[in-house]
Amino acid sequence: MNIATQLDDYAVLTAPDTVRIERLLPGPIERIWAYLTDGELRRQWLAAGDMQMQVDSPFELMWRNDELTDPPGQRPPGFGEEHRMQSRITELDPPRRLAFTWGDGSVSFELESKGREVLLTLVHRGISDRNNLLMIGAGWHMHLNVLAARAKGETPEAFWDGWQRLRGEYEQRIPA
Repeated sequence: MNIATQLDDYAVLTAPDTVRIERLLPGPIERIWAYLTDGELRRQWLAAGDMQMQVDSPFELMWRNDELTDPPGQRPPGFGEEHRMQSRITELDPPRRLAFTWGDGSVSFELESKGREVLLTLVHRGISDRNNLLMIGAGWHMHLNVLAARAKGETPEAFWDGWQRLRGEYEQRIPA
């Protein structure tokens, strides 16, 4: 059995406040690393913001999810056109590992070459409650769907429509 048939696109709960999600993406590893670290490439699937590639370096992430797909889909109530977050790089091992602060928690990305593909493993720690687990699980899932589509040269699903669908699916997957 190859890794592509073993992977599940859904985030899994690995601790009460932690989710892990894996994706197999077209390589090479340097290309996927650029999607994580280059502000212009990251803007196309997650959030804009320049990073100085140095541990302890602060940076700002700026989300404009309406700009990720065309059309963007119907933005749910309570979400603005833009969201900003201050972060700081906590680990850096190019092109294999990047970790940074995320509010009171943290996010890490690990990349591993698998032939012509790259296994991306994302771990988000410090998630405050079930509602945020659902939102963050669906959010990372949808953002990684957009990344996968961009990396493959495909058109991604409308961001907000996909996020809302996935939010409902995570409601069923993550225990109350």
